[in-house]
Parts: sequence; C-alpha cells; structure tokens
Amino acid sequence: MKIDHLAIWVHDLERVRTFYETYFQAQAGPPYHNPKTHFRSYFLQFRDGCRLELMQRPDVEEPAGRPGGQYFGIAHFALSAGSREAVDTLTERLRRDGYAVAGEPRTTGDGYYESVILDPENNRIEITI
Repeated sequence: MKIDHLAIWVHDLERVRTFYETYFQAQAGPPYHNPKTHFRSYFLQFRDGCRLELMQRPDVEEPAGRPGGQYFGIAHFALSAGSREAVDTLTERLRRDGYAVAGEPRTTGDGYYESVILDPENNRIEITI
C-alpha cells in the first residue's frame, strides 16, 4: 500500500501551481473544471511519482486558527531535496524570493535534517534530505 496523493484547498490555483513547479519541479497535469460546482483542480506529479492535488472552489472556508498556525488536520508534508546542501540552498532561495521560513535548517531531535517553509497560502512544507 502507498499514499497516492495529498490534496489541499487553495485560493489562487495558478499561483500555487507555479510555486510547486518552480521550486519543487512538479509537473502539472491538465486543469480540471466543473462549471456546475465551480470546482477547479490540478494534479501535480513529482519525480518520484508522488502527487499533490491542488483544489479551488469559492465556497471553501478558512480553517480554524491563524494562517500558518497549528490546527487539527494535516500539519505539514515533507519534500526531499536530497542533501543537506540542497535543503540549505532551496531554503535560502525561497527566503530571497519572499517566502516565509517557519523553521531554519537544523537537525531535529529524531535525527532529520530539515527546514520548514510556508507556501503561498501558508501550508507548512518540511524540506528534508
């Protein structure tokens, strides 16, 4: 058994799609649009086959809590950069481009080397080795 994909609701579908394509080399499939429900989505595929579904619909509400804060549900997802140097380089690139670094590169208590950044809509992403 394996996880096929994760899905996140977003406000700005095109901006978030471009973010994952630009910084994480995701490849977007064709856009989907249901005119009856006003639902739009993209499936993004990463090199290893993992997929992320970006979804947008005007009636979806904000989660409880503040943007980028903690609340029940998915806390974060992790994307592997492949090395400590790649984690550091990507973290600095994202910072220079104006994205929030919520956790500086470090070795965690359980031995992971990671940083934590927020995507354009404050979803927490761990960048790991």
